Amino acid sequence: MAKGIGCYSISGGRFKFRYARHAAQGPFGDPARTRSKPGLMSNIFMPAQWNDFFVMVGGGAAALAGLIFVAMSINPKIIIDNKTHKNRAINMLSGFTAIFMASGLALMGNPYPGALGFEWLVLWLIATTIFIRGYVVAIRSGESSIGLNAPRLAGGTICYIAEVIGGTLLIFGNSIGLYIAAIGIVVLFAFLISGAWLLMVGIYEDRGNAN
Repeated sequence: MAKGIGCYSISGGRFKFRYARHAAQGPFGDPARTRSKPGLMSNIFMPAQWNDFFVMVGGGAAALAGLIFVAMSINPKIIIDNKTHKNRAINMLSGFTAIFMASGLALMGNPYPGALGFEWLVLWLIATTIFIRGYVVAIRSGESSIGLNAPRLAGGTICYIAEVIGGTLLIFGNSIGLYIAAIGIVVLFAFLISGAWLLMVGIYEDRGNAN
């Protein structure tokens, strides 16, 4: 006979009332114990709260990547012939693609922060490598120097490293990694959009010099 969240059972001629403790506790243990530890709630992995954020940044990244493809298709020869333009375009596309993929992985509904953290770690290590390599190749080429400066390189690298740190923290079950990764993504958007603008300016200047 069921009643509330408990159940009655007959054992040895006596009624025993057994509460379904797991139903009241939920996946993170006894609520009373959770409340008694103020720092514990901040470490709970609650990806549902981030759905709107990842939908927004994932959709925005996909749209901006498409616009960069359009810009590249207008002047493909100038971009291919100039190592600065070519590597900047690669960095823009790889950056927006990484944001889109990271958002997709976050929205897949994986309940384990460690799994998401590992996926992010691998993804952002690859994206970081592409970004740094592109800058080094562009600087060594000695061609168009628009936007090739230490502050941009340092700022972009910090954003990518923030994503790597966020993924690493999630692997160890620390949900603060989500906040670090989110801040890194927002700032990285600014760097990628400004990089797209520098790409267009560089292409315009090269076309003017050719004429």
